[in-house]
Amino acid sequence: MTGWTWGYEGYEPADERLRESLCTLGNGCFATRGALPECAADEVHYPGTYVAGCYNRLTSDVAGRQVENEDMVNMPNWLPLRFRVPDGPWLTPDTATVLEHRMDLHLGSGLLDRRTRYGLGAERVLMVRQQRLVHMGDPHLSALRTEFTTEGFSGELDVEAALDGGVTNDGVVRYRDLDGRHLTHVHTGTAVPDTVWLRCRTSTSDIRTGLAARLTAHAPVTTRHEKARVTQTVRLALTAGRTETVDKTVALHTSRDPAISDPLHAAIDRAGRAPGFDDLLESHLAAWAQLWRRADLDVPGEAGRILRLHLFHVLQTLSPHTAGLDVGVPARGLHGEAYRGHVFWDELFVLPYLDLHFPEVSRALLGYRHRRLERACTAAREAGRRGAMYPWQSGSDGREETQRLHLNPRSGRWLPDHSRLQHHVGSAIAYNVWQYCQASGDTEFLHTKGAEMLLQIARFWADSATFDDNLGRHRITGVVGPDEYHDAYPDAQRPGLDDNAYTNVTAAWVLTRALELLRTLPEPRRRELAERTGLDDGELDRWEDVSRTLHVPFHRGVISQFAGYGELAELDWDGYRDRYGDIRRLDRILEAEGDTVNRYQASKQADVLMLGYLFSPAELRGLFRRLGLRLDEETWRRTVDHYLRRTSHGSTLSGLVHGWVLARARRAEAWTFCQEALRGDIADVQGGTTGEGIHLGAMAGTLDLVQRGLTGLETRDGALWLDPVPLPEVSSYRFTLRYQGHWGVQVCLERGWLEIAVPSSDASPIDVRLPGRAVRLRPGETRRLALADRRRPSGAH
Repeated sequence: MTGWTWGYEGYEPADERLRESLCTLGNGCFATRGALPECAADEVHYPGTYVAGCYNRLTSDVAGRQVENEDMVNMPNWLPLRFRVPDGPWLTPDTATVLEHRMDLHLGSGLLDRRTRYGLGAERVLMVRQQRLVHMGDPHLSALRTEFTTEGFSGELDVEAALDGGVTNDGVVRYRDLDGRHLTHVHTGTAVPDTVWLRCRTSTSDIRTGLAARLTAHAPVTTRHEKARVTQTVRLALTAGRTETVDKTVALHTSRDPAISDPLHAAIDRAGRAPGFDDLLESHLAAWAQLWRRADLDVPGEAGRILRLHLFHVLQTLSPHTAGLDVGVPARGLHGEAYRGHVFWDELFVLPYLDLHFPEVSRALLGYRHRRLERACTAAREAGRRGAMYPWQSGSDGREETQRLHLNPRSGRWLPDHSRLQHHVGSAIAYNVWQYCQASGDTEFLHTKGAEMLLQIARFWADSATFDDNLGRHRITGVVGPDEYHDAYPDAQRPGLDDNAYTNVTAAWVLTRALELLRTLPEPRRRELAERTGLDDGELDRWEDVSRTLHVPFHRGVISQFAGYGELAELDWDGYRDRYGDIRRLDRILEAEGDTVNRYQASKQADVLMLGYLFSPAELRGLFRRLGLRLDEETWRRTVDHYLRRTSHGSTLSGLVHGWVLARARRAEAWTFCQEALRGDIADVQGGTTGEGIHLGAMAGTLDLVQRGLTGLETRDGALWLDPVPLPEVSSYRFTLRYQGHWGVQVCLERGWLEIAVPSSDASPIDVRLPGRAVRLRPGETRRLALADRRRPSGAH
């Protein structure tokens, strides 16, 4: 690992799935895993190509039940390119002698560079070098350059390139009982002598896909059409020490693309017009250079190198090309098939970073949610509620995609899945609407689509709350919080928990923001909304009441995760660690023992502490004050300590949230959790999950940790607010922001100093607020500000 290169030395079959995920190349429209082109899908390798937003629905027979699932589809494989000495076996690292092998992912250029030396016996060596790109300038092109050099002999080499439509979704072992055959009507053909094509469609969503591949070499090309596959073969004459090159250029279109007629025609046309590899590489490098300028982040040391890798994968999944698509934030990127490519609440950890660099992408991702607002309102009505009830897992059309059953691989049992009760996803959407508009200054979106979403999410929470005469407060019952370990009370006949603290506090926040927005809307727009939605003053009075009276349970001086949490049994944490070592997936361990985590004060990930992730200390105290509750520093410290000792970190997001919170509450311990978040995917801390796709929320969250968490950066009330609490391990770094029309605002944090530089433009000055002072920076101005010593007792964050 160097500053701009992520490299792997040697061939290790056990590590291939992990490397393939982390070496994925993409451009925001599609991505291809970093599998070796000569290797087919098997237990070691899994070449996969995924197009943003392309889903298909299938029904499978599981445990005697018909189960319907929608999956992000593994598209036809454009990668295959294999080689052999004539009449010999095809060479792969699993079947031939590997003398040397290296993979280098060049982050600055979005280029995957592979070098392998195959031993052919009798001191004969074949050197293979490949450069691969998924074009960041043209989102429908990819290319593979392969260079062959012989050592110790001259002779012929057969090279076979292919487009393969016979692929299935088979990349996640625990899904293999489910039907994964999504592609149908596969046909192939030849466009011109050096270009072949493949077309197919998905079986139920009827998304048509067209691919065209052009093969360029100093030898005649022979084409063969097989079932669901088309191959192009060349026979190279190799002279010892002289390199022969084969270039494969591929165009990919689907019927979901804008501004095309037929995806196959578009693919053939694009492949025919595409320049050679060298010119493609030049324009690809230019596109990446622009991205890196807009997302400039310079953190020294190992942390900085990992952050750059994280940023690379965020940009590959959600690039400026994404702004033209109807897609959400896939929790596992476009890097694999885990979670079936579904959209959860991970945008809560992704959009705050994008807001300050690529606001047009944030707006598009919020547009995905707005287009599914009607479906969310339908779901709420079907549940007997008003407003919008967004699904926990979303896919193509916004219906609830959460599976009814999930497999515990430790016990082999299929179990009921109640995670659809995580209605707090609506609050995450509302939070992202508000944050985006504060950072971008996009009042048009706030007053139109943003207001519509906020209003309907607030309406859902107000209608979900019931008044308890004994408590004298409103309650929200039958939900599941961010901690997915608890989905029911012990021995209960029905799933769901009451008064989840995170759910109730964020619901109160949504209601408060919606009321604030309605008060500030232009009167004609407010009247439009009221007429379209039936909103009246009586309903707003209820919102006001609920926003001030939602119940937040406490026990023994700490905030309770949910009502009754303090009455659950304590777990023998040391005993379970002694017996199992890694207990991150404690739920699976206990279920396999015939027990349930519902009986214990044990959390998968931060739940209550998520409040300290979303809200600054002052805002969180204000929320509790509005609820008639006092949240002082001591109460928050006890709450942090309580859950810190009772969390197994079964999610990659958990270390991130704990690191963020502890950076302000207990700085000495914060870095341990920050490191866990940084290393979550590169070290595969969740035990094999990274090979199924990276964890996009955790990657983006680490970027936001240094952008907002350690700087205390907030965008509110028309100003940039900063309250830095740098950790000793990350105390000096710089990054670039895009804020309310200002491109390239540079923020530099050094020991004891904060420097802000605003580029020249005709935009308005930026108001910057620090503890105890305010400054105004005009375009073209740079200010260097001394920081007060912010070391202090624990506080709510």
